[in-house]
Amino acid sequence: MAASPATAGSRSNPAVLLTVTCLGQFMVLLDNTIVGAALPDMQHRLHTELTGLQWIVDAYVLLVAMLLLTGGVFADRFGRKRVYLTGVAVFTAASLVCSIAPSVGWLIAGRILQGIGAAALAPASLALLAAAYLVPQERVKAIGLWAGLSGIGLAAGPVAGGVLTDAFGWPAIFLVNLPIGALLLLVGLRTLEETRNPNAPALDIPGTVLSVLAVGALTYGLIEGGARGWTAPVILGSFTAGALLLAAFIAVEARRRAPMLPLRLFRQRLFTVSNTAMVVVGFALMGSSFFFSQFFVYVQGSSILRAGLQTLPVSLAMVLVSPYAGRLAARYGFRIVVTIGLALAGLGLMALGAVHADTGYGNVWWRLAIVGTGFALTMSPLTGAAIQAVSPQEGGLASGISTTTRQIGAVLGVAVLGAIVRSRQSGGASFESGLNSAFFAAGVVTLATAVFTGLWLAKSKPAKDTEAPQRSTAPDVVTTS
Repeated sequence: MAASPATAGSRSNPAVLLTVTCLGQFMVLLDNTIVGAALPDMQHRLHTELTGLQWIVDAYVLLVAMLLLTGGVFADRFGRKRVYLTGVAVFTAASLVCSIAPSVGWLIAGRILQGIGAAALAPASLALLAAAYLVPQERVKAIGLWAGLSGIGLAAGPVAGGVLTDAFGWPAIFLVNLPIGALLLLVGLRTLEETRNPNAPALDIPGTVLSVLAVGALTYGLIEGGARGWTAPVILGSFTAGALLLAAFIAVEARRRAPMLPLRLFRQRLFTVSNTAMVVVGFALMGSSFFFSQFFVYVQGSSILRAGLQTLPVSLAMVLVSPYAGRLAARYGFRIVVTIGLALAGLGLMALGAVHADTGYGNVWWRLAIVGTGFALTMSPLTGAAIQAVSPQEGGLASGISTTTRQIGAVLGVAVLGAIVRSRQSGGASFESGLNSAFFAAGVVTLATAVFTGLWLAKSKPAKDTEAPQRSTAPDVVTTS
C-alpha cells in the first residue's frame, strides 16, 4: 500500500532507524581496519606470502569500489529496506565463510562476498536515513550522527583486531560480525519501512561488469607482477586486458542514456580535480595502512595486540579531526584546507619512511597522527568540492562517485605499494627497507598532489544551479512492509 512521502518519518521510530543504519555502517567500516591488525597472523597460519595478504585486502575493497554506485541504484529501484537487509545477510554469511576458511583461496572468496554485501549495505543504509528524515535540518543532523557513530568503527578496528587476534586467532575478527548481523536482520525486518524511488535510473549492467573486470585485471597485474615477473606473458596480458576493458568502459558510458558514471561531470574542473585527489587519498592511506601492523610486528618485534594499539593514532586522529574538516572548509575554502591536509599527510608518510627497527615508539606515534590528521582534513572537503561542482540535484551521485574513486585508489595503493616492497626484496633489500621505500613513495605522491590540487582548485568554479539535472528527482514512494 503506497503512502505519501510526508508520512515516512512519522510512522517510523527515529531512534531505532538511526541505530540500525549506524550499526550496519559501523560493521562495514570496522571491517576496513580490523583486518590490518590480523594480517601477520593470517600470513603465519595460512602460510601465505605478501601477495596473498594483498588479495585478502584488495578482493574486498575492489568489489566495494566497483559496486557501490550500482548498490545505490539497486536500493532506489528495488527498495532500500530490501537491499539493506540483503546486504546485511550477504555480509554476515560471508563473514562466516571467512572465519572457517581453510586456505587463502577460500578466504579471498569470502572477502569477495563481503565486498558485495558491503556495496549493497552501505548506500542503502544512508538512503534509508535520508528518506525517513524529510525536514532538511533534521536530515543533516541524522546523517551527521550516522557518519560520526559509524565512523567509530574505523578507530575501533585496530584495537579490536589486535585483541581478538591475540586471544583467539584471526578467524575471530570475522566471527564478531555474526551477532551484529543477526541483530540487524532481526530488528530490521520488524521495524524498517520500505522506501523506493519509482523513477530511479536504469541499472547500468554493462558499465558495472566492465568496470569490475578492468580494475580487476589491472590489480591482478600489479599484485602478481612482483611474484611472476613484470614481463611474464600473463602479467603483460593482464595489463593489456585492463587497458582495453577500461577503454570499452569509457566508450559504453559515453553512449548510455543513464550511465553508472556520467562522463560529462568530468568537464567540470573542480569535479575532476577533487576526484583525482581522492584517488590519491585512497592510494596513500589504504596502501600505507596495509603495512602498519606488519611494520610493528616484523620490523620492531611487537606482539599482534601491541601492534594493533600502536597503529591507533592514525584512525583516532581521523575520528577526532574529521568532524571539523567540513567547518574549516566552509570558513577558509576547499583549496586551503585540502592543500594543507594533503601536505601534512604527505610529510607524515615521508617521515614514516625514515623509521627503523630501533626507532622508539615515542618517535613514531606522532608521525602516524600527522598522517591521520592530514587525511582527515582532506576527505570531507574533497567530497564537498565534488558536490559543489555539480548541480544540486546530482549531489548524491557526486558523493557516491567521490567514495568510489577513493576506494579505487585504495585498491591500487595496496597493489602498487606492495609491488614496491616486493621489488625491493627481490633486489636483495630487507623488508624494512622495502617498507621505508613504500612509505616514502606514498608521501611523495601525496605531497605532489597537494601542490597540484592547490594550483588547480584555485582555477575551478562550482556548477551553476541552472544546469539541468540528468537524474530523476522524483519524490520517494513509501510502502508498508
